[in-house]
Amino acid sequence: MPHLDAIGIVSSDLERTRAFYRLLGIELAEGDAHVEATMPNGLRVMVDTEDVMRSFRPDWTRETGNQVAIAFACATPAEVDETYARVVAAGFEGDKEPWDAFWGFRYAQLRDPDGVGVDLFAAL
Repeated sequence: MPHLDAIGIVSSDLERTRAFYRLLGIELAEGDAHVEATMPNGLRVMVDTEDVMRSFRPDWTRETGNQVAIAFACATPAEVDETYARVVAAGFEGDKEPWDAFWGFRYAQLRDPDGVGVDLFAAL
């Protein structure tokens, strides 16, 4: 049976994408076209430039709308608030400020430099 090994993100500005994910604890490798980071659980986060995508799919274009969302578990509700504030203060887009969700979690939503939804959450 196949297993989830990696999540791929296409970046229009690799340095800005690298800076965004660094604020969330993901240190993407150096490189200028395809970069990766392996999480402690073995899951890989892969980032490719738009040029890489077009190298094997010449007709590739960026779609509009939410095509993938990534969720980061925080240890505490306060960490959700702190992380959201730190990322927004660094000049990145906050999509929805932290709130206490009815399903029992502190939640917040960010957008990476290419509009990928990034959720932060912790149990209340």
